[in-house]
Amino acid sequence: MALPDGGHRPGSLKQQNKSHKHGKHRSKGDIDRMNCGRVEVKTLTKRIKKELRKNDRRHRAKTIRRNKRDAVLMEKRNLGGRDSPPHLIAVIPLHGAVSCLPSLALLRTCQPEVVLSENLQHPHFFGLFLPRLKQRFSVIGLDGSDLHAILDAAKVADTLLLLLHPLEVCDATGERTLSCLFAQGLPSYVLATPGASAIPLKRRSEARRNITRHMDRRFPGTRSPLNLDSEMDAVLLLRQAWEQRRRCLSLRRARPYLLAHHTEFQSGAEPGGLGTLCITGYVRGSPMDVNGLIHITGYGDFQLNQIDALDDPLPFNPQIIRKCEDIAVSAMEESGKGSHGSGKRVVATANPALQASLISEAVPDPMDGEQTWPTEEEMKEADALKTKKTRKRVPKGTSEYQAAWIIDSEESECSDDENSLYDVDDHVAVEAVSQGEESDDGISEATDDIMMSVGESARDDNYDEDLDMEAERCALEAYRAERLEEMFPDEMDTPMDLSARVRFQKYRGLQSFRTSPWDPKENLPMEYARIFQFRDFFASRKRVLRSQAEAEGALPGWYVTIHIPNVPSDLLEDHSAKSPLVIFGLLPHEQKMSVMHVAVRKHPEFTEPLRSKEELIFHVAWRRFRACPILSQHTPGDKYKYERFFRSEAPMVMSVYAPIMYPPGSVLVFQNKADGVQELVATGSILRPDPDRIVAKRVVLSGHPYKIHPKTAVIRYMFFHREDILWFKPIELRTKWGRRGHIKEPLGTHGHMKCVFSGSLKSQDTVLMNLYKRVFPKWTYDPHVPTPAVWYPREKVAAPEAVEGMK
Repeated sequence: MALPDGGHRPGSLKQQNKSHKHGKHRSKGDIDRMNCGRVEVKTLTKRIKKELRKNDRRHRAKTIRRNKRDAVLMEKRNLGGRDSPPHLIAVIPLHGAVSCLPSLALLRTCQPEVVLSENLQHPHFFGLFLPRLKQRFSVIGLDGSDLHAILDAAKVADTLLLLLHPLEVCDATGERTLSCLFAQGLPSYVLATPGASAIPLKRRSEARRNITRHMDRRFPGTRSPLNLDSEMDAVLLLRQAWEQRRRCLSLRRARPYLLAHHTEFQSGAEPGGLGTLCITGYVRGSPMDVNGLIHITGYGDFQLNQIDALDDPLPFNPQIIRKCEDIAVSAMEESGKGSHGSGKRVVATANPALQASLISEAVPDPMDGEQTWPTEEEMKEADALKTKKTRKRVPKGTSEYQAAWIIDSEESECSDDENSLYDVDDHVAVEAVSQGEESDDGISEATDDIMMSVGESARDDNYDEDLDMEAERCALEAYRAERLEEMFPDEMDTPMDLSARVRFQKYRGLQSFRTSPWDPKENLPMEYARIFQFRDFFASRKRVLRSQAEAEGALPGWYVTIHIPNVPSDLLEDHSAKSPLVIFGLLPHEQKMSVMHVAVRKHPEFTEPLRSKEELIFHVAWRRFRACPILSQHTPGDKYKYERFFRSEAPMVMSVYAPIMYPPGSVLVFQNKADGVQELVATGSILRPDPDRIVAKRVVLSGHPYKIHPKTAVIRYMFFHREDILWFKPIELRTKWGRRGHIKEPLGTHGHMKCVFSGSLKSQDTVLMNLYKRVFPKWTYDPHVPTPAVWYPREKVAAPEAVEGMK
């Protein structure tokens, strides 16, 4: 388009080029000109860090590496030195023919100038000071068949001395002991073969290959086992135990612990036979606070009253210290005070205002949330109803709920049919039994009939003497139930004599188990009023660990006596003198009850079926207790499916009411058999305490197609009442072949219903409906775990010293 003056006006289709995108911010030059040379501290620091030259970066990396190496060397030199407790070695035989007594005798006399410190209460516990190595050692010998003693000693030992058989290496009990030690956490270890010199020369190479093959399977990458047949072998063993790399267990991190050298009970004036228990030993780990709580493994939590510091029974320089002690004793004798209590001084005394409380449970208020308060007349009526006892005569098999609707009549009272009528007490709780479950009376009667029909000549009396028929019957039922659960997971038949909306009134349907909402504070049991919960667990744990790093008290390496008040006089009556007594310091809140979860995996050697809510024995970190856990899947999400049996193909979570324990920590689960044997069931680790963890129990109701159409089908056998179909109508249906659908309408009055699906069904398909209910663990926590009479019995084998048998 031309203008009158000869110019040109652009049209609407003229090309418009994009302008330069300068980012609408000032350039670096503009910013530098405005700041006039001023630089922020953060920018200056980053610039200096970024602009380090190559030599400066190399020097900084070298300094960090040198500091780390110095810290490791300092920790290594301090262990067993002047300012640290003696190096604790636990001697554990892994074969029934290997005894720890000859090895302990060699360690006692390994050098002529060795200084011994005997323990009068423990026959196989002594201290060593080697002037040549300038190191101190504490050695404790253990029985290979006492599992509790081995696990307790491994919790506090710096090094484990594992004694192997020179030919057979380990027996079955030794293998199980190693499995438990690996699951709990294996500290530094040394392998030794006492009696190897008694093997003929022709068989030594074969024995060495056998041991090497076993070590490659259990201890890959370790040194060859040492011989332990002479004093020189004992010195080399102690040197290797001191020089090897340390393994730091998470169990000991940020916690003080102590192995009892001496125990004494002082009966006091407290009622009920209570007194003060005095335990003497070396403080290890972190400083021990007198205002904190301690846990005696296997016996419970206690408070401290006082901590006394004593003279070290195994001094680093024995000549000088003994000379000073003789001078002090002679001076006290001259003054007439005597030598009793020399070197004993009070380090700390408990402050009642700062002392941690032993309260482990919250006191629930039964009237919390109530809006009205009952009057005195209502309280009296309630008491009268509780004491009032009514008896009715109803047909046999009638439940309490059904008996409440039966009206008493003269005819029922005058009935003489004693076989079909019996008395029912209103206060007896009747448990609903679903269809498919048999009563114990019916099973026992059927068993009796079978046993009476079998002739006496058809049975072997000698074989039946050692056979427990009741145990066999229970095992058979457990195997059948587990196999049925594997074939039809969570499926349950709808009862025909009871309405489904009454039988499953506590269940609900979910659109999606993963994404559907579920309020964790809904319908909580009364036990939840007795437990504690963290508002922010990770922040609380971080704060507790930070405060523990700055704790004050008896320092590690001190030889102290701790006074534990209010202890029953029979607390340590069942404690064996050959078993170690281990004390651990508790962090804040670790004495309070909560819902604890542990992730475990089934042990490969345990093949028996294990139901949920069976009583098990837990070794969790430093605690031992009994409880009946509930099982659930270990999957991501906010809801977790309840499992009726312990599956072996995947890890599972056990939930129990137990005291709070901060992870990480190891878990060992045992099952107590009828003959007193404790069998390892599972191993795992601790999860964080979480009462809001939703464990949902699933019930699957199944139906079968009766008439099939392209998109619809008539389903039967899922319900047997028209009202139940209308009640469960909003819940989505699914089939085993992947179809989705919903209930459209009921047909008739006998449980037939028309359903619409996403595709055509097959005649062999099964229609399923998923129902969910939240389950909670039972309050079955028991901290008292008796020592088993037998663990895994060892076979009688020949001793390794018998050269005749080895040939």
